[in-house]
Amino acid sequence: MAQDDGPVEPDYPLTMANERTFLAWIRTALALLAGGVALDQLAPELAPAPVRAALAVALALGGAVLGIASYRRWVRTERAMRAGEPLPAGRIMLALTVCVAAAAIVFSVLIIGWAR
Repeated sequence: MAQDDGPVEPDYPLTMANERTFLAWIRTALALLAGGVALDQLAPELAPAPVRAALAVALALGGAVLGIASYRRWVRTERAMRAGEPLPAGRIMLALTVCVAAAAIVFSVLIIGWAR
């Protein structure tokens, strides 16, 4: 007979899949941070110093925001699985996609237009 006294332990593979997803998001956050550091330190010819610094800071802050958001997403998903509720939807993937696309456009313009 099932008890409804507390949270239910989800299947072990589901918990591990949630953790792997969290770690993938953390790797992406670290990549954004590394990109910001690399841009600032290794690409002095790419753009004027203030533009380069602004882009590096934006990438680093993007990594920080993504790291925090990934933890929040992991916690929400874990709680939903344990409570037997539907998994929460999020907009972080859309936000990350838009930000990466915008960064790609800006860097493309800088590479083609400025660094010649």
